[in-house]
Amino acid sequence: MAKTGKKKYYVVWEGLTPGIYGSWPAAQAQVKGYPGARYQAFATEAEARQAFHQGAPVRTAVPKGVPKPTSLPENAPIVWESICVDAACSGNPGKMEYRGVDTRTGYQFFHQAFPLGTNNIGEFLAIVHGLAMLQKKGSQIPVYSDSRNAIKWVRAGKCKTTLVRNAKTASLFSVIERAETWLAQHTFSNPLLKWETEEWGEIPADFGRK
Repeated sequence: MAKTGKKKYYVVWEGLTPGIYGSWPAAQAQVKGYPGARYQAFATEAEARQAFHQGAPVRTAVPKGVPKPTSLPENAPIVWESICVDAACSGNPGKMEYRGVDTRTGYQFFHQAFPLGTNNIGEFLAIVHGLAMLQKKGSQIPVYSDSRNAIKWVRAGKCKTTLVRNAKTASLFSVIERAETWLAQHTFSNPLLKWETEEWGEIPADFGRK
């Protein structure tokens, strides 16, 4: 379960009722299910007011070479103002990588690869990486994952892998420990949402290797 952090102020540029809100539930009520909702969290009311009057930031274009998400159903109850994460593994264990992208545009925010790991570990690390990135940005937008196990592990603050720790996996376990330490030392209120693959198709962060 997400821990309670310091008070934040939420700017809703595009939603049912645009404005500045003093709690996530109040802001969430304005953007949940709203197509193209634009919102962001700020540490102080002054920053929030300045951002609200300046208007929503311009969306970043998708760089060349970054795959765009597959066609998604526009009528699906997807929170488009969010990020999606996914992992891929050549063998299990095997060469593993994960990444995080903008749900709407497919813009790739981060990508990491390891010579040996498992898909579940990659999914876990991807969520934590996404949460850490969003916290630096002061953003409370949701994180989507298609892995129920990884979501449970993050909420528990522990990567419950059965992968053997040895010389080949030592560097990966070092990253896992840093992720677990981050979860223990930080609070977050970003919703962790399950991507409904059967209804919506592959998650936008999918590597397309199935």
